[in-house]
Amino acid sequence: MDNHLIELVKVHKTFDDDTVLHSIDLYIRKKEFLTLLGPSGCGKTTTLRIISGFETATSGTLLFDGEDISRIPPHKRNINTVFQSYALFPHMDVYENIAFGLKIKKEKPAAIKEKVSKMLDLVNLSGFEGRSIKSLSGGQQQRIAIARALVNEPKVLLLDEPLGALDLKLRKEMQAELKNMQRKLGITFVYVTHDQEEALTMSDTLVVMDRGRILQIGAPEDIYNEPKNAFVANFIGVSNIITGTMDEDYKVCFLQNCFRCVDKMPNSGEVDVVIRPEDIDITQTCEAGPNSFSGEVTDVTFFGVHYEMQVIAQGTLWKVHSTAMFPKGEKVVLTIPDNAIHIMAKEKAHEE
Repeated sequence: MDNHLIELVKVHKTFDDDTVLHSIDLYIRKKEFLTLLGPSGCGKTTTLRIISGFETATSGTLLFDGEDISRIPPHKRNINTVFQSYALFPHMDVYENIAFGLKIKKEKPAAIKEKVSKMLDLVNLSGFEGRSIKSLSGGQQQRIAIARALVNEPKVLLLDEPLGALDLKLRKEMQAELKNMQRKLGITFVYVTHDQEEALTMSDTLVVMDRGRILQIGAPEDIYNEPKNAFVANFIGVSNIITGTMDEDYKVCFLQNCFRCVDKMPNSGEVDVVIRPEDIDITQTCEAGPNSFSGEVTDVTFFGVHYEMQVIAQGTLWKVHSTAMFPKGEKVVLTIPDNAIHIMAKEKAHEE
């Protein structure tokens, strides 16, 4: 495809006898903000390092604008990387850190000065040219690392958990700033994180990984609302997952009741039913309707913007999110709207 900037074709990676990537296929589009998301050890950083050239795939092909770059060294790829550690030079000031790559390329001093000034303006640090790296806060150092990577005008910027060392407030601010930078510059960002909220907030496309495999690719909303399996459903947010059966499209049976749902029947009759906690309506005891269960609150946790309540109903423990709080021991009714019931096919475990 004309808009595919990077393509990984059957990329496989082993370290000694340990397989960390199982022949993955992935394409990344021009001007896309794509995030590799998964737990530690899922293969996301290895994937990023193969794209950057700091690791070589055991087998498979890496294409950049249609050209095989699998054996091209990192410094000859039009790709730059921002690491979690920032990797700034402590003996150089801010200007020298940002200008370093341009000096290696032997660009003229006037051009270097203009480009460094432009980058400092982009990351909102104009006037910091003469500052020592050691005098900067973590957030400021992170911006300098981004400016140093972007000043070389790469087609792709790789970011390996660059916000991991920042506090929560600054991390949220930088999420918005990074997304704005990407839109303004119109270049491709490939981002690695294990933070689900960060991934949902920033990405055009999410790639959910586990144990060296890609489990699902799609827009954040699509993956959140239609997870393909229990791992994705639980990793992207919180879910209630219950075993059910389907004998026809748009109808699923679980907990001795049958419900309308938004999905067609998969190949097998037994399914996983996923219901997000925020989609369940919780009310005080009243007559239960066709999509309702009577239950009792067993635990309450306050999360700032909502309460998470654990409710026993129909012999099942439910997680329910609501801005209204029902105390422990309260009798309640849970109502599940039809459009809140999503179906996932039962998946067989991969053989390692």
